[in-house]
Amino acid sequence: MRSNASLAARRSAAIPAGLAKHSDIYIDRAENAELWDVEGTRYVDFAAGIAVTNTGHRHPKVLDRVRQQLDRVTHTSFQTTPYEDYVTLCERLNALVPGDFAKKTFLVTTGAEAIENAAKIARAVTGRSALIAFSGAFHGRTLLAMTLTGKTVPYKAGFGPLVGDIYHAPFPIAFHGVSEADSLEALQQIFRVQADPSRVAAIFIEPIQGEGGFYPAPVSFLRKLREICTEHGILLIADEIQTGFGRTGKMFAMEHTGVSADLVTLAKGLGGGFPIAAITGRADIMDRIPAGGVGSTFAGNPLACAAALAVLDVIAEEKLVERAQEIGRRIRARLDRWAEGNEFPTIGEVRGQGAMVAIEFVTDRATRAPAPDLAKKVTKLALDSGLLILNCGIRGNGVRLLPALTIPFDILDEGLDRLEAVIRAAQGEKL
Repeated sequence: MRSNASLAARRSAAIPAGLAKHSDIYIDRAENAELWDVEGTRYVDFAAGIAVTNTGHRHPKVLDRVRQQLDRVTHTSFQTTPYEDYVTLCERLNALVPGDFAKKTFLVTTGAEAIENAAKIARAVTGRSALIAFSGAFHGRTLLAMTLTGKTVPYKAGFGPLVGDIYHAPFPIAFHGVSEADSLEALQQIFRVQADPSRVAAIFIEPIQGEGGFYPAPVSFLRKLREICTEHGILLIADEIQTGFGRTGKMFAMEHTGVSADLVTLAKGLGGGFPIAAITGRADIMDRIPAGGVGSTFAGNPLACAAALAVLDVIAEEKLVERAQEIGRRIRARLDRWAEGNEFPTIGEVRGQGAMVAIEFVTDRATRAPAPDLAKKVTKLALDSGLLILNCGIRGNGVRLLPALTIPFDILDEGLDRLEAVIRAAQGEKL
């Protein structure tokens, strides 16, 4: 008989320890915002496959569209023998991604692959080599994406040498004493002493940092970055991999800012659980990619394209962008009350946009010293109580909430009740 323990033992024997392990539960089935493990234990899912199942696990319309495709074609490789769904999906992304200019899109399979291709495009089109990203950023685990990532452990340690001519500026985080002016001055310092702006191809930024801690980039900061990039002929690349497809209460997080990026990387929520990613950008930039310079055997797989088209339909038909706003309001109503009162002195800050919310745990609200052990304890106790949540933050002291945008409100409340009980228990334990 299968059990979590027996599967954990098999995993240990078959799979390297370097593949991260959040838990020792093994999922048998999923439905919307609920999971059941192989032993029949039910979990409320506040992780959504790391912001992938925005439309919930196994949405019926997504499954129906994939089944129809399954009966027609499963793979040909688009650059060998193309198919209509790939074209249709690119047309729809061109219309949806922010920017009052003509756009073009091509598809890949993962977020890291989207980042790698965005960097290739930027270098090829500008004829420049230098790239700039921000501390705390997460852009992926492939070599160039890993180098762009702004956190050493566990993403970079031991994997050098890394890609050259990539630089990092501090991300503006008021809670940690890093102002917009500090970040902009650090960027100018890079220009002065490391990479003259005339040889910088692109600046990568997440409009809201994901793994880094759910820190929103200030609107004024993004507008200033846009000005700097335009002035120096640098491409502004928005990493919307975790923030896209309704998660923040807009279709894309950049819509909160009024700023348009030259290139946008997309993944996660696009496929509703099927692996697909995209790069959407200004048509005049995308048309300058060297022939054969991009592509992949499995990119834009017919099943994944079918799923993505269904996801876009569901987001529109079920008004999930607006629903993300309501989910966010309900979460923040609870969490803000915890953060403002004295019952939860370990909650230093609650932040986020829409249904993308994080709690930062501290040992002391006055000093704001991080409490990573407490954050880990909270996620462990939550799992034990039937709630799946994830950690985040460069200091490891954040907990992020990413419920499906289709989550029933009674299940959302159930999850928040469990979270409240877990934080109370964690605070009362000696860590």
